[in-house]
Amino acid sequence: MSNTYKTTVNEEHEFEVSRDQLSQLDAVPTSPDSYHILEDNSSIKATVVSSDFSKKTYNIQVNSNNYEVVIKDEIDILIKEMGFTVGGSKQLNNLISPMPGLIIDVQVSAGQEVKEGDTLVILSAMKMENSFVSHTDGVIKAVHVVKDDAVDKGQLLVEFEEEK
Repeated sequence: MSNTYKTTVNEEHEFEVSRDQLSQLDAVPTSPDSYHILEDNSSIKATVVSSDFSKKTYNIQVNSNNYEVVIKDEIDILIKEMGFTVGGSKQLNNLISPMPGLIIDVQVSAGQEVKEGDTLVILSAMKMENSFVSHTDGVIKAVHVVKDDAVDKGQLLVEFEEEK
């Protein structure tokens, strides 16, 4: 598991921040939502104005400027790369291979209804079996692989029908 977070500020600036960098930060809480930070001999006042933990978005006021910050960890990035979109409606449009490997089992077919938690595909990679399950109820639109197929990272494996 990586010790790095990817942050996006105001949808235009991206930064990688390590856990080590966070632990070195000279920040002192002044109230439940406010912090006093010292950085390069400068004093910074930061307040968490609002937060949405499910979307990992935060509105932060630094001195007198407001910033929208989105924080993603390795799991969030992997979920996005795999084609899963989990939110209020839990939609799943595509299952994309997160790594190269060999398909050792396909447990769904086009037109099949699946429930959340049902296994879709089992992929062997780096001497490990990886089971990919449905993160929502839905109907399979197409299956693009069969048993014993070699797949590349980013390859489309299973496609779901669009919700109506």
